[in-house]
Amino acid sequence: MDTMLYILARAVVSLLQALPLRAVARIGRFGGGAFYLLDARHRKVATRNLTLSFPEKPIATIHALAKENFCRIGENFCCAVKTASMPDEEIAQVMEISGMEKFYSPKPGQKLESHIFAIGHFGNFELYARGSMFAPGYRFATTYRGLRQPSLNRLLQSLREQSGCLFFERRTDADALKTAMNEGSILLGLLSDQSGGDKGLRLKLFGRDCSTGAAAAVLALRYDCPLFPSICYRTSLARWRIEVGDAIPTHFNNQPRPTADIMQDVNAAFEVAIRKDPANWFWVHNRWKSLGRASRPVARPVVEG
Repeated sequence: MDTMLYILARAVVSLLQALPLRAVARIGRFGGGAFYLLDARHRKVATRNLTLSFPEKPIATIHALAKENFCRIGENFCCAVKTASMPDEEIAQVMEISGMEKFYSPKPGQKLESHIFAIGHFGNFELYARGSMFAPGYRFATTYRGLRQPSLNRLLQSLREQSGCLFFERRTDADALKTAMNEGSILLGLLSDQSGGDKGLRLKLFGRDCSTGAAAAVLALRYDCPLFPSICYRTSLARWRIEVGDAIPTHFNNQPRPTADIMQDVNAAFEVAIRKDPANWFWVHNRWKSLGRASRPVARPVVEG
């Protein structure tokens, strides 16, 4: 079964990478629209999340947003496969970055300090891996969790590694990540909009409690790195803009802020981005699911050296 899945996935990848990007985007939108009709379970999740997050919107608008969200997910998924194989000069024609002046002002002979970016499932979020092409001297890095199917995991990683980004498996590559961060000149993007499970912090998003992973805050404190929220917006068909937000304070009066306070600021930045373009986020993820054992916010973080 694993081999058959790999052959099928490899064929789909080869087909998408052979087509023009805008054609790939249209195929993805069609596929996303089809899944909206066929996938009742995730359609209900998206509709419920949108309804509870935007109670002021009429139900017709909610359904339209949910359908467009499925189309965007399909578009972004297929485009991510295509953009993985595109050279930097072609990526520069379909992707822009704003807000770099907030962290990128290199001086001759000065070592570049590492930065951490709280990123999320916005737009074609795989494009974050191409961010270092706009910041010479930096290496972009991120973490991931390997798939259960070994061959599919290898295929996915082969696509991602074409970007030159450094990838660290969350469960097995902690030492390698530590080494890279200590070397400096790293732009580390961490997906911070997923449920943190029972071990997550119970924080607010759209006024409701949700489990929030603390990795972005913990690592920013551990390595004394500035922390920025960063959002990938879809500007038109197969076109994106990554916006770097204002730095989130990690210290107050020269003391580390609690991780819960830092991550609440991240959630607030994400909520602003979601309200700006509601269809741009991953509503099919049950961000507010009930947990058997809710964890408590950490009053004061433990910062490792």
